[in-house]
Amino acid sequence: MRRAIFPGTFDPFTIGHASVVERALGFVDEVVIGIGINEGKHTCFPVEKREEMIRDLYRNEPRVKVQAYDCLTTDFALQVDACLIIRGIRSVKDFEYEETIADINRKLTGIETVLLFTEPELACVSSSVVRELMKFGKDVSRFLPASSPNPLPRREGEEE
Repeated sequence: MRRAIFPGTFDPFTIGHASVVERALGFVDEVVIGIGINEGKHTCFPVEKREEMIRDLYRNEPRVKVQAYDCLTTDFALQVDACLIIRGIRSVKDFEYEETIADINRKLTGIETVLLFTEPELACVSSSVVRELMKFGKDVSRFLPASSPNPLPRREGEEE
């Protein structure tokens, strides 16, 4: 079985992330979405909520697993017996960063990284932009997978 990990913070999981998962399933048997726990990052959603939202999204896709981790990405890849690391890149800046990380990861463990270029229409979508829009109360549904649960925390008194 060819298993890949798709690591990230996924705060929140966007249509760009979903596109990477969908495309990766075209050449691997299973994708483990690894939610990296980084105490240095100030996230909008607790890791448990991010896991829940992504699991709900892929509840009918047995080839996608979701798991949080708090170690080096390469160690996580080895723990889940992955043969590849999948990363999405939107820009030259992303490419330069990911190339360096991929080289280090390969030297550490021999695990290869596959970089998937984002479709042009999704290049502007990032979790940080979505979080910023959410902060100001903007509708971000167009940037989230269609079947994704609403990530906005409900206001007191609001019903689901």
